[in-house]
Amino acid sequence: MTIKYQNVYIDSTYTIGGVYESAGPLDKYFDKIFDKDLYFGEKTFEKAESKLLSLAIEGLLNKTGNKEDHIDLVVSGDLQNQLASSDYALRDYNIPYLGVFSACSTISEAISIASSILENGLAKKIIASTSSHNAVSEKQFRGPNEYGTLKPATATFTATGSTAILLTNTKTNIKVSSTTIGRVVDLGIKDANNMGAVMAPAAADTIYRHLQNTGTTPEDYDLILTGDLGHYGKSILTEYMKKNYQISLGKNYNDCGLILYDTKKQPVLAGASGPVTSALVMSTYVLNKLKTKKLNKVLFVPTGAIFSPTMVLEKESIPAISHAVELERMEL
Repeated sequence: MTIKYQNVYIDSTYTIGGVYESAGPLDKYFDKIFDKDLYFGEKTFEKAESKLLSLAIEGLLNKTGNKEDHIDLVVSGDLQNQLASSDYALRDYNIPYLGVFSACSTISEAISIASSILENGLAKKIIASTSSHNAVSEKQFRGPNEYGTLKPATATFTATGSTAILLTNTKTNIKVSSTTIGRVVDLGIKDANNMGAVMAPAAADTIYRHLQNTGTTPEDYDLILTGDLGHYGKSILTEYMKKNYQISLGKNYNDCGLILYDTKKQPVLAGASGPVTSALVMSTYVLNKLKTKKLNKVLFVPTGAIFSPTMVLEKESIPAISHAVELERMEL
């Protein structure tokens, strides 16, 4: 399912990076950084993540000169149980709220929902937002960092930060041209420390269907960017596309999980993961290149492993999903 838009644009973004993120190559793009510890003045990691998201929304409102009653809706999600980070952050604001979950592809689901509402003239300004926190996600999905459990090379490193994106039907130089809704793909993998292998087939399915539905090829995009497949997942996707669809993604393909950190210098294993990984990279690195005319057309394809830790302990396999967002630079 691909939805095309004529009147949906990105107005502005607000990004916050944590300790590892601010030590990476994108630190100069962040609106705010917390480089001291992972508590951010709170008593728990869960409260710290919710604070990050609340600060991102507040920062976006201030940056764009908007008040709460100027925003029609917030579409937000995260990895915490019951979307706790978003739920608790949004209690600070008197704005209608939709909570969404697609694991690490949450930001693309939020953008798709917001874009569909804007395109139909039901709203004028919508915020799409997400967050993640390394200590929170590791505790919930694998095990507390305090246990010191050794991880295999295929494991990824959950990013800490938050992103808020203001979408509007008032023309800017960044257009959301279309979105393709992903399907649940499960090839039977059960290893929670190999998310790249879990998510790569879902990314392949969405990329293939987007290309088919829009009549485009990889060469039509200056950049095809998956969410958080990491080193191993990126290689799997490249080979999977060739073997199953006879499509070469080419040299214009990259993964957000390999951009957020300096993977040669920072101890992040196979690369970055978490919902904020793709959101941070798109809202900083990608939008900067679009605005400076270094890129004209981008296919942004966040990826998510939508699994329950309980189901994994019950020996179930891990399903995945991926939603695509097509971005274009426009002349004003």
